[in-house]
Amino acid sequence: MRVRDKPRQAGQIWSRHLRLLVLSLTTLIAISLLSRLPAWSLLELRSFDYLSTVDDPRPPPGGPVIVAIDEPSLADINAQWPWPRSLHAQLVTQLRAAGARVIGLDIILAEPSTPENDNAITNAVGPDVVLAGDETLIETPQATQLIRVTPLQQLTEAGAKTGIASVDLSGDGTFRRIPAYEDGFAATLAKASGTISATLPAGQLIQSFGPARSYPTVSYYQAIDPAHLLPPDYFKGRVVLVGLSLQNAPVIDKGGVDAFATPYTVHTGTLTSGVEIQATIYDNIRRGLSIEEARLPVVAACILISVLLAAATVWRSTGWLTIVTSAAALLAFAAISFAGIRLAHIFVSPLGPTVAYISVVFGQAAFDYAEERRNKRQIIRAFAQYISPDLVRRLSQDPSQLKLGGERRTLSVLFSDVRGFTTIAETLKDDPEQLTGLINRLLTPLSEVVMDHGGTIDKYMGDCIMAFWNAPLDDPDHALHAVKASLAMQSAISTLNRELEREATQRGGRPHVLKMGVGINTGECIVGNMGSTRRFDYSCLGDSVNLASRLEGASKNYGVALLLGEETARLVAGTYTVVELDRIIVKGRTVPSPVYTVVHDADAEVLAAHRAFTQAKYAGTLAPSDPTFDRLAADIPELAGYYAIMRDALAGSSEE
Repeated sequence: MRVRDKPRQAGQIWSRHLRLLVLSLTTLIAISLLSRLPAWSLLELRSFDYLSTVDDPRPPPGGPVIVAIDEPSLADINAQWPWPRSLHAQLVTQLRAAGARVIGLDIILAEPSTPENDNAITNAVGPDVVLAGDETLIETPQATQLIRVTPLQQLTEAGAKTGIASVDLSGDGTFRRIPAYEDGFAATLAKASGTISATLPAGQLIQSFGPARSYPTVSYYQAIDPAHLLPPDYFKGRVVLVGLSLQNAPVIDKGGVDAFATPYTVHTGTLTSGVEIQATIYDNIRRGLSIEEARLPVVAACILISVLLAAATVWRSTGWLTIVTSAAALLAFAAISFAGIRLAHIFVSPLGPTVAYISVVFGQAAFDYAEERRNKRQIIRAFAQYISPDLVRRLSQDPSQLKLGGERRTLSVLFSDVRGFTTIAETLKDDPEQLTGLINRLLTPLSEVVMDHGGTIDKYMGDCIMAFWNAPLDDPDHALHAVKASLAMQSAISTLNRELEREATQRGGRPHVLKMGVGINTGECIVGNMGSTRRFDYSCLGDSVNLASRLEGASKNYGVALLLGEETARLVAGTYTVVELDRIIVKGRTVPSPVYTVVHDADAEVLAAHRAFTQAKYAGTLAPSDPTFDRLAADIPELAGYYAIMRDALAGSSEE
């Protein structure tokens, strides 16, 4: 036996490894295609946001100082914006006198104002002053136009330098890259301060330094009078940037004037002022801190290594250790990416390796789980030939339930019985094979109907079936499923009758016409494994079970195929049209129980007439000659037999 099992086991292992190989190759191809999508690039950049700010880096020492046009300055100066250029001239003069090395005005001075103000700012600027310009790309269906706005010519003729303060935003509106302008505002500041040559790392990722207001910042009104309002030598030897920078940083969903989202926005939800962004760009250029994105071969190699690691992780099997290993691997990817940013100023996105690893590991885990489920289903199918498949499934999940005992539950119990089957059996007493075949042909479709509707078959009693719903598995709509099953059973009987009639016609005999009665009752029962310690069945007991059996037996007394208990009728009344037929006292009970059946195609007026009929019957005011019998029999053909039986019963009692 072992010798035969080894080749099969080896085949299963080979099949698993082959599937893992296909999964790995598929993952590589899928990530290659996904990486071309814009959304993928944005996800990579968002991972950069987190990794580049996780250790909360702060501005390098000796960096720019910001003079903020903020709320206190607007209140102190108390002048309408834009402020007179003579005020900016005074600021430049004071900053230069305080020892500022380079002064950057992140303010657009492109249009003339008054001659007095323009002359004042012209006389104040010089080679140590950088003025902001702007560049805007306007796209219309007719043309694409690049508009460049620069300071007044008289300012540049006076020696002031121009720097384009426009910034490039990613697809999600976040500032992350050094602008691709050789004459950018921060780059011009760096050149003016003697920090860099003409080489500029344009397009590289920026290293942010904290949220809004992380740079040393003073208010505009303080910088105008530094001798009295600021510490000595505060501006000495420093690069000073002047621009709008509110003390209350704008919230991202409300936007702001000259304020942008940065990598720190994922933590704070606030925007950073444009002047502080220029300071950040300046420090990246000055200290060589900008971050280069890894090229495609490096990224592809990292993803390939990730796939190989994932395949090695699940090569033998998957289990709880796989989760631990996967968590460690994902943390390692993030740590390596972070180390690349900090130590080598290279960003290798962890997104590709992470997705690749998860796809292979969890994909293989899903395959293994499906294989295990398939094997379990095979076992369940094998044992389901003997007991309820649901019970087998429940026992496979919790073998401790394989013991004697029960629980109290509300069940919908169904009994079905073929009318006149004893007579049919009598005619076939000399042909037991045909009788057995007929019983099997009868019980097979009826059993399939019960199981297809989620029922548990309790037992067969000759041509009778007992089944119940809401055990062993929970079924909130157990009554509805039981009634649906009963109607489907009637359809199955009709189909079998047509087959029997066709077969009887072919052999020139009389067909056996099968008619079935069904009783369904809903109520509290005891359900569980019952029997002996050596052999037991999963069954249910209780008064509700007895009533269901009585309903099935009583159905023929009312000329209907289906009889429902009161609780069952209440639960299915929202789906089916149920009508009350009578109030009966069944064996073992002293209180009358209303019984119901299901009808189709009866309008509200007809149903009201039927209710009036039953009330008159209960009150004893009906007479056999009452035309209501014939009228209702015509309106509800399904109950024609019921009305005939009720009329005959009244006629019999009248004769007595």
